[in-house]
Amino acid sequence: MSPRLPLLALCAAALALLSLPAAPARAYDPPRTPDGRPDFQGIWTNISLTNLERPQGIGKLVVSAEEAAAIVSAMSIAGVSAEQRDDSDFVDPNEGAPPKGSRDFGVQGYDSFWVDPGQTLARVNGEYRTSYIIDPPDGRLPYRDRGGILARRQKSFLRYVTGEGGNEGPEAMSLAERCLIGFGNTGGPGMLSVLYNNTYQFVQTADHFVILVEMNHDARIARIGGEHLPPAIRPWLGDTIARWEGDTLVMETRQIHPLQGPQGSFPLSPDAVVIERFTRTAEDEIVYAFTVKDPVFYTRDWTAELSFHRTEGPVYEYACHEGNYAMTHILTGARAKEAGDAGR
Repeated sequence: MSPRLPLLALCAAALALLSLPAAPARAYDPPRTPDGRPDFQGIWTNISLTNLERPQGIGKLVVSAEEAAAIVSAMSIAGVSAEQRDDSDFVDPNEGAPPKGSRDFGVQGYDSFWVDPGQTLARVNGEYRTSYIIDPPDGRLPYRDRGGILARRQKSFLRYVTGEGGNEGPEAMSLAERCLIGFGNTGGPGMLSVLYNNTYQFVQTADHFVILVEMNHDARIARIGGEHLPPAIRPWLGDTIARWEGDTLVMETRQIHPLQGPQGSFPLSPDAVVIERFTRTAEDEIVYAFTVKDPVFYTRDWTAELSFHRTEGPVYEYACHEGNYAMTHILTGARAKEAGDAGR
């Protein structure tokens, strides 16, 4: 036997090893509770400038950091451009009323320091996202009647803003104005970020998962391994049960309150089912996805995905009624109008 053969065989074996695919990176192993489940407890935030739907003219879900910065610089938040936000000063209470038509951010209702929608697009596993919706691929809600639904929602919003159509009683006002639940689906099902108060505290036991929402101090309590309440019981934020699928906590919400369904960031019918999934992917990140099943409003099921990132907090108390004179003034105006009409 040639002495070269063992050497050639060794080289061949080494080349074969080099050609093997690299071993996959080890998945993140999250900290665990005493019962061995992933520990989601702590204070988190889903703050971002990404919207539920992808804006017109943006064709892809994932963009680079440079593209994300360009999108943010072109954004208008609460009707105010990035330039106007940067130039906005605090409101001086001694200056009197601002000029009619002023676009100063403070004149819109809030000083700049109080508005806190974030500074970047949403990041999910390090990717910048242009919409929360990931399915359908176009990032748009698959409305069964987009034009009709959007027209009804716009009419409802204008009625709230202008009072047209009457605000004779408190029931005519939005749920958030009545301090019943928070603005913009912060409490879910399908938890989204909004203009401010995007902080959450998660508390977890073997049989319950509690989500405390900074906005309006809403709280959701999911019963792990539980059964749904009788169909006639329809609480605010719906009836939520949960189960474990491996290291993912899956929550199922049904029986959404009939007054809440039409007023959220996306409409839900009384028969809607929302499936939410929590997966801890890093020390400072929980990937959160939810799927909406509602054939009344949508032509197909659709899914959104975003991340909760760890934050130091704190979760501030949301004192909705204290100092909130909107309800008093609106109802006082309605009584004055009634008195005027009666005296004609």
